Amino acid sequence: MTINCKGKILNLNSPIVMGILNVTPDSFFDGGKYTTENTILKRAEQILTEGAIIIDIGGYSSRPGAKHISEKKELERVISPIKSITENFPDAIISIDTFRSNVARKAIEAGASIVNDISAGEMDKNMFQTIRELQVPYIMMHMQGTPQNMQKNPEYKDITKEIIQVFGKKLNQLIKLGINDIIIDPGFGFGKTIEHNYELLDNLDLFSILETPMLVGISRKSFIYKKLGKNPEDVLEETTKLHEICLKKGASILRVHDVAEAKRLIINN
Repeated sequence: MTINCKGKILNLNSPIVMGILNVTPDSFFDGGKYTTENTILKRAEQILTEGAIIIDIGGYSSRPGAKHISEKKELERVISPIKSITENFPDAIISIDTFRSNVARKAIEAGASIVNDISAGEMDKNMFQTIRELQVPYIMMHMQGTPQNMQKNPEYKDITKEIIQVFGKKLNQLIKLGINDIIIDPGFGFGKTIEHNYELLDNLDLFSILETPMLVGISRKSFIYKKLGKNPEDVLEETTKLHEICLKKGASILRVHDVAEAKRLIINN
């Protein structure tokens, strides 16, 4: 399995790491840490030095109940960092974490080469057509609802079956549009209860039926730390143990805050 990132071919037959760089004031774990060019470049350098292949930049916090911001504000947050990282680390592969097609377009023009969409096209009906025009890899994540309401009362009869069905329909749409570099993300923590997340984890290997690379984003999430009565800062060890399960169940990309630990895990597995 390979994806073409503006001419850079990524081989996903062996798992890789995506490092998180949130340029937001309110993300659940690292909000407010990376708001100046200097701190952003230091974080980008750390991500690359520790062994990540992709830097995932997000300017819209999608934690449960996060405040909605305008497209203008999101663009103000992400475009300058993308340009700066591209200039200082020209070989870096950058993904833009956005559900807005216009932000995706401008980010790709600024130097990003992957679009990571938490809504799988549900929050912007122009997204699929934009990906078709941009011809870049597309990560589509499952989310029930929006970041503002997704944790109000999520319900499923069979969570794994329902998400696989959603992805199946969307994959058909994308392939008909001529989009082939597609990655799925089951969306841990997005419109799911703690029990839903662990059921999804148990059945993660079933997503192989879609024959598509899979990204997993569980790093320090609440379904880990709330179950243990801890804080996000205290669950690196538990996150790493769950990452190991995800790798055994077919994850191609680990989206993480702690790159060195995830890279070490991949090497040792």
